[in-house]
Amino acid sequence: MAVTQQLARVSAEYLSACRQSADESPDGDPQWDPPSADVLDLDWAPALLERVSELASLDDVHHDAIRRATEGDTAIDLGFLNTPPHDIGPFGPPATALSTAQVASVSELLRQIDMETVLADLPINDSEAASLIGHGAEGITGGPRKYLLKHFNALRAFYSEASQQRLLIVLWWD
Repeated sequence: MAVTQQLARVSAEYLSACRQSADESPDGDPQWDPPSADVLDLDWAPALLERVSELASLDDVHHDAIRRATEGDTAIDLGFLNTPPHDIGPFGPPATALSTAQVASVSELLRQIDMETVLADLPINDSEAASLIGHGAEGITGGPRKYLLKHFNALRAFYSEASQQRLLIVLWWD
């Protein structure tokens, strides 16, 4: 099974309940199990999205929004989710999160990005575009544009829904 980027929309109360479960469980089990409708698998798109935003010379604010949307932040203590044997992302960096305020900010910035215009800056030939992007883009079936547009749109919609519901977003690699 490949290691891919995962995101979950959760309430502060849910995160608190998981923290309490981990504290009370003899083996630190946080009972982390967000509903599947509130989980997004971004596959390997994060590095590719960041790279494309660099290639298109996306301004720093919007480039940073893509980075924050896919890397999270360390302001929220998620140590209880990063502890074996129940760590939610044992194959990558420790899980991170964005607060509701951060989610709202990132959501608004993602809404402002015209990814089709960003992707238009790539070479027309998919092989040339993939070579320029790097990060394994050469192996994407159907070409990098379609893949990146699909994943960016999913990311933007995921953040929009989280913002509307005033939810946190937890990110990890699994």
